[in-house]
Amino acid sequence: MESYDNLRVFDLLFDQFKNNPLQESITNKVAGKWKSYSTSQIISSATRVALGLVKMGIKKGDKIGLISETRPEWNFVDFACQFIGAVTVPMYPNLGTKDYEYIFNQSEIKVLFVSDKKLFEVVSPIAEHLGTFDTFTFDKVKSAKHWSSIYKMGQSEDLKEIKPHRSSIKPDDLLTIIYTSGTTGSPKGVMLSHKNIVSNVFGIRDVPGLDPGDKALSFLPINHIFERTVLYSYISSGISIYYAESMDTIGENLREIKPHTFSTVPRLLEKVYDKIIAKGSGLSTLKKGVFNWAINLGLSYDPNEKLGTISKKQLQLARKLVFSKWHEALGGNIKTIQCGAAALQQRLMRVFWAADIKIFEGYGLTETSPVVAVNRHGYMKLGTVGTVINKVEIKMESDGEIMVKGPSVMMGYYKNDELTKDVIQDGWFKTGDIGTLDNDGYLSITDRKKELFKTSGGLYIAPQQLENALKESGLIDQAMIVGDGKKFPAALISPNFEQLTEEASKRFMLVSDYDELLRNPDIIKLFQKEIEQINQSFGKWEKIKEYRLISQPWSVETGELTPTLKLKRRVILEKYQYLVDDIYKDDGADLFKNITEVKPDELDEEILDTMKP
Repeated sequence: MESYDNLRVFDLLFDQFKNNPLQESITNKVAGKWKSYSTSQIISSATRVALGLVKMGIKKGDKIGLISETRPEWNFVDFACQFIGAVTVPMYPNLGTKDYEYIFNQSEIKVLFVSDKKLFEVVSPIAEHLGTFDTFTFDKVKSAKHWSSIYKMGQSEDLKEIKPHRSSIKPDDLLTIIYTSGTTGSPKGVMLSHKNIVSNVFGIRDVPGLDPGDKALSFLPINHIFERTVLYSYISSGISIYYAESMDTIGENLREIKPHTFSTVPRLLEKVYDKIIAKGSGLSTLKKGVFNWAINLGLSYDPNEKLGTISKKQLQLARKLVFSKWHEALGGNIKTIQCGAAALQQRLMRVFWAADIKIFEGYGLTETSPVVAVNRHGYMKLGTVGTVINKVEIKMESDGEIMVKGPSVMMGYYKNDELTKDVIQDGWFKTGDIGTLDNDGYLSITDRKKELFKTSGGLYIAPQQLENALKESGLIDQAMIVGDGKKFPAALISPNFEQLTEEASKRFMLVSDYDELLRNPDIIKLFQKEIEQINQSFGKWEKIKEYRLISQPWSVETGELTPTLKLKRRVILEKYQYLVDDIYKDDGADLFKNITEVKPDELDEEILDTMKP
């Protein structure tokens, strides 16, 4: 496929059928057994659904809602909509009812597909209240219309009837509206065309370094543009896609499927790493010594640096004795892992690359379909998100904001021309991210522009840098930096209770609940030590002067995190405003309440430092 300027997304599926037809194109587990669909079965099923939708009166441009975990039926409906020019509106299965109602209303969906009974019960009252669309389920649910009824309507039609519909679809036609999960305010509907996504697919196809027939495990939500575009790239490259049963079965599914690749978000890799470290700490003295030696070797590894003879032999030994077991846990065939959606800790990159598990970190946004830049084979630099992909341009504004231009930049925000004009000017999309571009063309992201804040001394704080440093601690699961307009930055910390409970057991503590655990003097000392260590890497005005530990874990379900595991800062601030008020109640008089003793002259120096222009 030499040129892709005139392609629609569904052409990628037909290209697979023509050049790399697969018997196991998409596979998932049903009743404990893996069930595969060939390329031709996907095309046939999508065509039947498309013809059924047409028979129901669905026309080009009509909106079709999709709320489901990742499963083949999602793909059938997605491609069916593409065949007739209907616009998919995918949503996370764990949104609140207010978000669902807002999206249903704004997008004016005509048909809604949901996966199971639980979701049907969530959306039914909204559907009944609005009365503007029909709801169908993928699972068989009592009193619900099953999606197979649409398929059956299409069975009575001649398959050739779909050709005029497909032929009418142009690359610039609207393909999907993806509502950003939103850390503040109502969700925004990002309009993406076939051209937007196809250009991105071809910009990232070479990243995994895969061969036709290789296997990919998919477990991220397919409604998110990152996983969705990655899956389209697998389809265009002839890669077999296997859907994990759930987030809880990823380890088991990796060993079953033995995939060659998967895409992930940093938080999952962080949790994997924390579990590896925790398991290593429980080894016998001799094995623990070897384990720690291998980890320390990995922490100083840089894949771009040429190793000397001794270092090379040490790495080979570490891979044989320790890191080989990591490969086994991932199925034994992993070639590369793609990581995006948030910043990945550099220590994880070093250790996994030392283990010969190649992680390629990239950067992008829903509005850019999504990838802007990515590391890849032969073009990888630690601490960066790689080089810009083909046909995409970037430039840096005077304040460091990254601007993006190219065929993958969105059509705009649905029903929001004013906001679209604010973020797209002369074809350049304002990302809202702050970054730097080095002399070799590698992009680094430092923070979100709107999340930077000033202390009362007039000095800028980049919260994500501090938060990422905090999360490198095995004791910390999530953290949020506060202090806008205050004398110093402080942290709200959601601990890693699994690790913390293990630490408590080593000290023979009897713990009845998390509140009691966090009040224990030995546990408090552990956190004080961690904060002191982290502070050493930052300037005096950036150091965390106070912190508060939160006894309830933060999650998507409890509202502190978006579905892509980003902090919902407004929600967290509202929820824990009383703790922030407590931190700053003395206006900084008790500046080092949570840190060990500091000399008065050092304290004066710190305060004077924040007052410098």
